[in-house]
Amino acid sequence: VQLQASGGGLAQAGESLRLSCKAIGINFSIHTMRWYRQAPGKERELIATISSSGTTDYTSSVQGRFIISRDNVRRTLYLQMNSLKPEDTAVYYCHTQRQSRDFFGRGTQVTVSS
Repeated sequence: VQLQASGGGLAQAGESLRLSCKAIGINFSIHTMRWYRQAPGKERELIATISSSGTTDYTSSVQGRFIISRDNVRRTLYLQMNSLKPEDTAVYYCHTQRQSRDFFGRGTQVTVSS
């Protein structure tokens, strides 16, 4: 299983970025997909989940600003991040599980300046 994340970069507070995560080696459409992030000096945290049926869930700190979505034809997971804040600065990882094993992508850095 490979999860190839991209789309991170530098943004100013209030701006938007979109992350993508291409999944290889799994039957993408049947798997729940997630985005995690890890800020400097902090533990990795789950921020958004999308089920195989498209049901979404968000942690409170990103609710209303971030949108998780998926394209099963392209086998790609997305995270639209709006109204970015400096506290969103972190490495962002896509995640899935297969046969009870966790798979994380390599991570993409998002840096938000004030």
